[in-house]
Amino acid sequence: MNKFDEIDMKILRELITDAGQSVPKLSRKIQVNPSVTYSRIKRLVKRGLIKKFTVEVNEDLLGWKVLAYVGVNADAKRRDAVLQALLREDEVREVAEVTGRFDFLVTIKSRSLEELHNVVSSKIGNIEGVQHTETFIAMRTGAKAPAYLAPA
Repeated sequence: MNKFDEIDMKILRELITDAGQSVPKLSRKIQVNPSVTYSRIKRLVKRGLIKKFTVEVNEDLLGWKVLAYVGVNADAKRRDAVLQALLREDEVREVAEVTGRFDFLVTIKSRSLEELHNVVSSKIGNIEGVQHTETFIAMRTGAKAPAYLAPA
């Protein structure tokens, strides 16, 4: 089992908040020498705890204001093909194969309800192997950091 100490967790908490901050700034925040901070970050990447550094885009500012989740039932023999077809759609942000009443839960962003309707009925509905869909429009969302990221 991988063991990560408090310095590792402080680095992780700070990078999740702002992955673009400089190592010197980060090291001042966590009160650790910059060379130690840098080597710890490299080690966290090498050990796989940090998968990648990325940018979170505010899609609302680009006009992608409607968030929806679509439950999809698919022919059991076509599931892999359905998954790949869903991932090719521009509006699809994430696809999860799940247990329960749906085979997939699909996260979609669209510019309008009309566009969402078109995506679900014309694009997803016409994928060979899709048998049924049910759409849930997000009214508002919230998120929180996992408990392991809470300050010690």
